[in-house]
Amino acid sequence: MNRLPRGATAALLGLSLALLGTGTALAAPTHTPAPAPTQSNQVRLELPRPTGQSAIGRDTLHLVDKTRPDPWVPEAGARELMVSLYYPARPGHGRTAPYMTTGEARAFLEDRDLADTVPAETLSGTRTHARPGARPAQGKFPLVVLSPGFSVNRSTLTLLAEELASRGYVVASVDHAYESVGTAFPGNRLLTCVACEKAAGAGENVAEGRAQDVSFLLDRLTSRHPAWRHAELIDRTRIGMAGHSIGGASTASTMASDQRVRAGVNLDGTLFDPVPASGLDGRPFMLLGTEGDDTSWVRDWPHLDGWKRWLAVKGSGHFTFTDTPVLAGQLGLLPPEEPLSGEQSQRITRRYVTAFFDLHLKGVSQPLLDGPSSQFPEVLFYK
Repeated sequence: MNRLPRGATAALLGLSLALLGTGTALAAPTHTPAPAPTQSNQVRLELPRPTGQSAIGRDTLHLVDKTRPDPWVPEAGARELMVSLYYPARPGHGRTAPYMTTGEARAFLEDRDLADTVPAETLSGTRTHARPGARPAQGKFPLVVLSPGFSVNRSTLTLLAEELASRGYVVASVDHAYESVGTAFPGNRLLTCVACEKAAGAGENVAEGRAQDVSFLLDRLTSRHPAWRHAELIDRTRIGMAGHSIGGASTASTMASDQRVRAGVNLDGTLFDPVPASGLDGRPFMLLGTEGDDTSWVRDWPHLDGWKRWLAVKGSGHFTFTDTPVLAGQLGLLPPEEPLSGEQSQRITRRYVTAFFDLHLKGVSQPLLDGPSSQFPEVLFYK
């Protein structure tokens, strides 16, 4: 499986990643600039609509864990998180939330030496399908936490977050301070990826730290005095987690340390922090990634002691499971070595992840997870 997406791919892919805000699993930033195509100044990027029946609301939450100093910049003080909360909302009108801020988009481009050739507005001008502050729908819903890949921010999992929310989930998409090349924090701060230099070869530390972040987040969302104004929407007995790359590895680490997370999905992430030999107490876990044997997946497969699946997608790359292929396709930047279209890549990611949580958090039968499907011939059932 591809674990070195930046600096180890063709220049064309390097440009598409720069435009779309994707990053590396655990590698120091390496620049692969290429001439920006003229259409990048003209294309208005669009996200596919979610397929569920619910309208979507979105809130933004800033959390500070005063019990822990930041592991990458201790002198900065307490550990901070930025969280986008997506939730089923009542139908309404109004402008939808932006994909990311212009500052965040510019940071991605500057990180790849492309700020002079690609306007940040190409990315920040993209609109989501979530309305900030929308009135929530009635009821209680399962919660799914999403953790992004290393060096990229939570925006890269927007399509999955919106899909889940449209299908009756509350979604908490998390940015971990100093672990992306650019994330906006209160006080007009744009925190950069200090961890990109400090964490080289220390994936286990990143995964363990994120597990602590998620446990703190769950504390703040499910306590008697929650940090979120709509916390009553959350069914505390039905909590899941998914993540891409190191975020996927962090999902396993979180489940190993926090019993509240009942089900987890790893989207093409090397398990730097091994699954305990004692297992995950029979809780379900799904591996969804590229073709090939990740040695950490082979190592830890026997330790997954509940319902489990290992699915591989033909023609995919490391970023297939993020928003990247959809946006890159609109710019004509899909890499030839990854023939899977942006449209199909997101159909696969959204459909299989949603099916997994529908089965394990809602108890709804999902034949899709029982074996190969003619609708998705690219999905191989490894185990």
